[in-house]
Amino acid sequence: MKKYKFIIRGNDYDVHIRDIEEDIAEVDVNGTIYEVKIKGEVKTSKTPKLIRKPVEQLPGEGQIKKKETTGKHTIGAPLPGTILKINVSVGDVVTEGQTLMIMEAMKMENQVQTDKGGEILSIKVNVGDTVLQDDVLIEIG
Repeated sequence: MKKYKFIIRGNDYDVHIRDIEEDIAEVDVNGTIYEVKIKGEVKTSKTPKLIRKPVEQLPGEGQIKKKETTGKHTIGAPLPGTILKINVSVGDVVTEGQTLMIMEAMKMENQVQTDKGGEILSIKVNVGDTVLQDDVLIEIG
């Protein structure tokens, strides 16, 4: 709870009030624990109580909704790095798992693959470009 330092007749005292219940305080003085009876009124700080109202849900709330697909899917950079090779062109049809490009990240070559098949709508980078993580590389429709 509270810590105090006293010097009485040249002696140092480190006092830590550990707990107060009614008129009894548990006090640690230089590592020795004492129970002390408090004379008079004990003032304690009032901690406000947090009262929460139950959440009311309407029917259908809290259910997982399916993601609406617009037909457009983007492929982002898995790590910051440099584009070394692009294996596809705009208009190409790709299948799930196909390698779209190769990029160097942390001195290693990484294959950027698609997780969804479709037609390449646009390629947002060129060979030699430096990209950051999650930068859009390719749009697939």
